[in-house]
Amino acid sequence: PNGRATRLRVSCDSKYPLIAEEIIEALRFLFPKNRVSRVKPRNGCFDISVYSNKLNDWMPWVVGQGPKKLQKARIPSWIISNTEYSRNCLRGLIQTDGCMYTDRGYQMINFTNNSKHLAEDTHALLLKLGYRPTMMVVPNAGFTKYTTRVARKIEVERLVKDIGLYKA
Repeated sequence: PNGRATRLRVSCDSKYPLIAEEIIEALRFLFPKNRVSRVKPRNGCFDISVYSNKLNDWMPWVVGQGPKKLQKARIPSWIISNTEYSRNCLRGLIQTDGCMYTDRGYQMINFTNNSKHLAEDTHALLLKLGYRPTMMVVPNAGFTKYTTRVARKIEVERLVKDIGLYKA
């Protein structure tokens, strides 16, 4: 609103307070001089936000230039080239646009998105880290949905441990 800094806003489900605290701690670490705010709850969710002039340098898209999909947002190369960053990035992607669930007795992890480039990068990152993900492309009414899935039991268990996923 002040026209001087970009605002990052993360919407969180109130059912996951540990993930929300992890987000707040990470933002405070990245922006130690900036105020990290928790915005008033509404309908079972709340927002965490921070303003910073550095956000535009770190985001894989340009704020104010349209959706990530149209800007062909990708995982930045500085994340892909570093194993620790890659694991943290995967955890964040799965926590925001993914899920862990059990279907017919099999545990699975999905990352679902409508950005082809981001889905392809996520798939490639999982391959780089030694997993064997599958990728599905599902045309929907007006858009295409891309799902990257890890479904082999031993790989799901290893991925949960490697990237620190948890159900809170």
